[in-house]
Amino acid sequence: MAVGKGWEGVVLKLMRGKDFTFTVTRTEEVTEHYRRIHFTDGGLLAAAGGSPHPTMWVRVWFEGAGRPHQRAYTLVDPDPRAGTFALEFALHEGVASAWARAAEPGDTVDATVQGTGFTAPEPAPERLLVIGDAASLPAINSLLDAFPRTAATIWFETQHDSDAELPVRLDADRHELRRVARDGTALVDRVKAELPELVGDPSSAYVWLACDTATTRALTSYLRKDLALPRQRVNGLGYWRAGAGAGAPAA
Repeated sequence: MAVGKGWEGVVLKLMRGKDFTFTVTRTEEVTEHYRRIHFTDGGLLAAAGGSPHPTMWVRVWFEGAGRPHQRAYTLVDPDPRAGTFALEFALHEGVASAWARAAEPGDTVDATVQGTGFTAPEPAPERLLVIGDAASLPAINSLLDAFPRTAATIWFETQHDSDAELPVRLDADRHELRRVARDGTALVDRVKAELPELVGDPSSAYVWLACDTATTRALTSYLRKDLALPRQRVNGLGYWRAGAGAGAPAA
């Protein structure tokens, strides 16, 4: 599906964004609100040096109301040798979800790579402190995969009953999942009540969070100002904005 990219595409090109075309190979209905779509990568992983980093994301282009829209999605299980990966869509109203619901093998979609990156925390944390929701689940899983021997506590905001079926890659010996139903500031309140006892030394703690922009902003401010975590020990991204749909990241 070739989509004109408008002024955003021009800006990304000036910022040396690289364009690729992905082809759908198969789809999976994970839940009624969550769909996984598998692709061939159009040369993306080879161009990235064949070594994708944790939380790696791409900007995918969709057409709606006669104009282009870009949403960002984290690569799921990228395989550089095969040139394949999947994207996972938390379904809601919007152009990306509409495309994902209708996608079939053979369909194509354009994407731009620009802005993605990940810096592993040094010193390595004894425990990952992770805060997210269905939109950031692929990134959460890639983070857990990247630190297979590190303990983790995950606060996971849910919206639907079926979110209990979402595939969080938990190791029962190392990982603790704390589900929080989406309800106003419930996630912010829960994290503020429970996270401080797990931080320990602020200079060696590590918090990774990716929620809606308002929640991410509130918690990032709290972690840095109230708990005194250094900038490099907090990785916060606003993955979606209310009314704009879920993607990764919103910035």
